[in-house]
Amino acid sequence: MDIVIAGAGIGGLTAALSLHTAGLRNVRVLEAVPRIRPLGAGVNLQPNAVRELAALGLAEDLADLGADLTELGYYNHLGQEIWREPRGRANGARWPQLALHRGALQTTLADSVRARLGDDAITTGTRVTGFAQLPHAGVEVGVGHRDDNRPAARIRADVLIGADGLRSAVRRVLYPQEGEPRSNGTTVWRGITRAEPFHGGRSMVVMGDGRWKAVVYPLAVRPDGDGLVPVNWAVSRAGREDPAPPDAGPGDGFPTAVAHWRCEDLRMDALVAGTDATASFPMLDRDPVPRWSFGAVTLLGDAAHAMAPMGSNATTQAVLDARSLAHALATHDDPTAALTAYDRDRRPRMNRLQLLNRAKGPEVVIDLAHQRAPHGFARGVHSVLPAERLAHIAHAYARAAGFDTASVNAPSPYRPPAPDPHTL
Repeated sequence: MDIVIAGAGIGGLTAALSLHTAGLRNVRVLEAVPRIRPLGAGVNLQPNAVRELAALGLAEDLADLGADLTELGYYNHLGQEIWREPRGRANGARWPQLALHRGALQTTLADSVRARLGDDAITTGTRVTGFAQLPHAGVEVGVGHRDDNRPAARIRADVLIGADGLRSAVRRVLYPQEGEPRSNGTTVWRGITRAEPFHGGRSMVVMGDGRWKAVVYPLAVRPDGDGLVPVNWAVSRAGREDPAPPDAGPGDGFPTAVAHWRCEDLRMDALVAGTDATASFPMLDRDPVPRWSFGAVTLLGDAAHAMAPMGSNATTQAVLDARSLAHALATHDDPTAALTAYDRDRRPRMNRLQLLNRAKGPEVVIDLAHQRAPHGFARGVHSVLPAERLAHIAHAYARAAGFDTASVNAPSPYRPPAPDPHTL
């Protein structure tokens, strides 16, 4: 079976490794950038994604890349605790929650693909421009090259996987009327700062005041010789109708709006001031769609279900997509039936998760606390929000995303099928 993957992001590379592990070796990954470099900021792998990557033999590599997080806390802008819970192994999971640099994860996956599938398994400077389904089976894929001296080409494949991101060319053919991604008016600033460990060194902190929000977590546990670790932070500002105040300053209030925030030994002013380069971008997502799979073509990761970055979950779901798709292709003789099974397994859950994230997912507790007590709560958060409601929001989201402890500790649903005893 010849398989073409559009996009060498986390999802596309995990798909290539998963397909190879499942015994499908004729896999080509086409990536538009001329060279895969360790770019980007931090991402989180929830324990269910770590379980799946460990099944690909990557457990030791991942352990060396980032921080094993053990706690998540939501706080208001005054640093008062709204909800705090153990995460990963501290919550009884067999696998950790890992915070790591996206570029380091992508580079590790790319190196593994080349080592297992061959140096020519990934072709950079090459992108999928379109495709046409063939009459009986398979697909003809249009390929463009970054180098203008190389002519466009068409290649045949049994399966085309669109893992080419938020503005997927594959999705554009499947949904030509969809248009640009959807914006909710929120702007995000991101950076990585070398700072002293905070909250014991293995915590993720999410703070907010109903309009501004900060997400902070370490990318390493052990400090270097200077006592510092890389800390990933993201600050977002929700859109609003009224104009910014005259003294808002550069960035329409950033970083002034969050510079005075404190949460125990975490100080936002030190983080945002200590960053050499800060990237800002609008928060975008896509609407859920009724199908991902059409004949010999399907979607994966952001191309299938780009979602608002709530709950630290998008990278995890791309990994699970890849594992589900490889399992379906390995257990079905007909590629079209396999892609249909994959669609049936993943799409309904992701459609729901997209809508949950659009409604702010578990981070909605910050807005609820601000609405009830905009100036803080003198007698604790439970004076304005019952503990049972906060626990329900957190646990319901974990179940929807598949990283509740019971789901994580169950055997992977994407294990290789047991051999038929009659064929032994």
